[in-house]
Amino acid sequence: MPTLLNPYNGCMALGRRHYLIAAALSLLLVGAALVAAWWWRRPPGLDAWGSGDPPTGWATRARQEGVWRREGVHRRIQYSYVPLSEISPELQLAVLVSEDLDFFGHGAVDLRAIREAIAEWREGGRLRGASTISQQLAKNLYLSGERTLWRKVEEARLAWWMERTLGKRRILELYLNIVEFGPGVYGAEAAAAHYFGAHANDLDADRGAALAAAIPSPGRDNPSTRSRRWEVRQGLIRARIERVAWLRERLRRLNQQQAGSRR
Repeated sequence: MPTLLNPYNGCMALGRRHYLIAAALSLLLVGAALVAAWWWRRPPGLDAWGSGDPPTGWATRARQEGVWRREGVHRRIQYSYVPLSEISPELQLAVLVSEDLDFFGHGAVDLRAIREAIAEWREGGRLRGASTISQQLAKNLYLSGERTLWRKVEEARLAWWMERTLGKRRILELYLNIVEFGPGVYGAEAAAAHYFGAHANDLDADRGAALAAAIPSPGRDNPSTRSRRWEVRQGLIRARIERVAWLRERLRRLNQQQAGSRR
């Protein structure tokens, strides 16, 4: 005798599926609303970075000072703020071609660079970073050094807010003043004095490339260690500088505009 299907049981199963789908959609909507509210909440303290010498308690500096205290090392941070107009255009150019060639062309996050990095990794290459200068500045100012997905999301959010609040020129100015060029050596002016006995405005293309080559791993690869990796980076940066006349012109106009606004 054939088994008769109970239509009531079928309706109940269908109702449960509809309920679960509705519940899942509701959770997704609530989650999206919470993420949107978090993203649009302005990070505290951004105004303090708007102009002039920034506050001294940025994240990477605080971490280095903490390491020295724990190790009982009696050293002082080398740092001296200078405005962008007093930083050599050669160093500005070297840092941009090394760290973020399309800095003026993309937003806080460079989606094309991310896609290219993932494609290279899938083809068997090393997974390289694709952070913009805005993202690197956000990490250096606010975030820990841990490598997690959540930190990257927070980094993107902070970078987005900084571009809205500070603008590209101020972001570049801050970056060149607080990026680490060697153990405890922060910013262009301190690095120029430490390695070359010069001011940041006196750096030529070779010295600009030498400092930019230290940024990825300033503790191991810098003008003092002269490691093989640093030498290769310096050579690549120096070669790239010769091929970006358009970027040199962009920086020239940027600095002219700032000089004109002060008159």
